[in-house]
Amino acid sequence: MSSIIIEVELNLDEMDLTAAESKASYEEIKAYVLEHSGLKVSNLYIAQVKRKCGIIERENYNLPKSEGARGPVDLCYAPTGAEAKTARHPKCPEEKERAIREALEYFRMV
Repeated sequence: MSSIIIEVELNLDEMDLTAAESKASYEEIKAYVLEHSGLKVSNLYIAQVKRKCGIIERENYNLPKSEGARGPVDLCYAPTGAEAKTARHPKCPEEKERAIREALEYFRMV
């Protein structure tokens, strides 16, 4: 049996980004937002905007358990109804949300 060798040359500049390549760290997002809008944003605000954009991350087990909450899962998703009253996280202001969305678009995450 004879073997065939095929050589292939790929130009990586023309290829789409992989999911791993397009993910920016929270620190990179914060730096981009600060540089382009002058706003300082928290990890909480970034996580809220990512969730709104449909970027689902790992479940955060280090959340406070509020009265009425059944556990960490209740507070990981956008709260509605009674859960909104038990989750005491500040809501991301609109100007910061716009700046974070711009950063997510820049890093091709949305």
